Amino acid sequence: MKLVYDVHQNPPLKKNLIYAFQQLLAIMAATLLVPVLVDASGTYMSQPAALFGAGVGTLFYLFMTQKKSPVFLGSSFAFISPLASAVAFGFLGIFLGAVFAGLVYVIIALIIKKTGSAWVNKLLPPVVIGPTVALIGLSLCGSAVNNINNTAAGSYSLVHILIGVIAFLITVYASTKGSKNMKLIPFVIGILGAYAIALALTFIGNAANIPALQIVNLAAFDGVGLFRMPNLTFLGMFKEGASKLNSIGDVVSIFMLFAPVAFVVLAEHIADHKNLSTIINRDLITEPGLHRTLLGDGIGSMIGSFFGGCPNTTYGESVGCVAITGNASISTIAIAAIYCIVLSFFDPFVAFVNSIPSCITGGVCIALYGFIAVSGLKMLQPVDLNDNRNLFVVAAILVPGIGGLTLNLGPVQISSIATALILGIIVNVVFNRRDKKAE
Repeated sequence: MKLVYDVHQNPPLKKNLIYAFQQLLAIMAATLLVPVLVDASGTYMSQPAALFGAGVGTLFYLFMTQKKSPVFLGSSFAFISPLASAVAFGFLGIFLGAVFAGLVYVIIALIIKKTGSAWVNKLLPPVVIGPTVALIGLSLCGSAVNNINNTAAGSYSLVHILIGVIAFLITVYASTKGSKNMKLIPFVIGILGAYAIALALTFIGNAANIPALQIVNLAAFDGVGLFRMPNLTFLGMFKEGASKLNSIGDVVSIFMLFAPVAFVVLAEHIADHKNLSTIINRDLITEPGLHRTLLGDGIGSMIGSFFGGCPNTTYGESVGCVAITGNASISTIAIAAIYCIVLSFFDPFVAFVNSIPSCITGGVCIALYGFIAVSGLKMLQPVDLNDNRNLFVVAAILVPGIGGLTLNLGPVQISSIATALILGIIVNVVFNRRDKKAE
């Protein structure tokens, strides 16, 4: 696609601060949700700490990829189940889990550096990676709709749906009909515009005692100070020590919780970077190289967990933001990461994010997830779908993936996306081989 700002181009500073804030808003909801789902009490996992860890992990990733891969690293949903179990082993147990997961990436990165990455492109041609990227976007659709429906609150709400649709329409207007500057910050405009409307309805609902109109969670601002020290993991480790690790068996248990999941997330890592490659018009698998992106992701997860507990992963929301705005500037991602570090100490900002209605997040995510899906479909353009061999590969990925086929192997669950990708690779390798003349 045609980029407004290429990877190494720097937008004017004042504008870049706004562009970076947009990246921050795009990844914020998911990054802050993980610690709540793992440990709602906030004893071992906290939202500000996760924010701090995501910022530090992203900066390290940008360094390792030689400032060539414009994507943000946030808390990974794939590790929610392992993290929930690791809480029983305290701060050190949580960090050890991230280290084990990161080491899987490091080992694979070293193997790829030794053998090269050409086999990746052969194993994952457009007929495989295209539907997989589309599947990543499509698999998130349920999350967006649940947010718009206000499913988490347990009640279907037409008002929430209306606000979610308004957030989406404002975003679309800013991106397609707005000025040049508006087209670069459609999510900021969409979120803040819908938030203003929701806030007005909330005040009316409070005054007239109409619960259906009380959309904004004003309780998020209760007891908010100006600055607050995040519950950083390494501080907890120094204080608690290894008191919750009773034997080497506990360490092995942590390894078995985290290491297998890292292999599963590896597939999504490659798919995200293939997708981003098509958006920025350069192959990240070869330059800076898959080994560097894996090292950045793996060691970035270790560093992020040292501060925030959560292992990190590349965010589809960040990729979608780059695709829609055409801003692939590394400096924008770096400033967004610095925002995360600084704002993790600023209590009112965390409260503001927690007060944003889920329906607004869902409305904006219609655009984000839709662009991820469409990016995958674009990869299929050069593929001849009149050839049944290609058609079966695509079917092997989309149907099991959208249907939610997972594999439960003891304590390890292979996600539907990873399961679909594995099945697609098998079908492509076994049934879609071409003779040399055809190639």
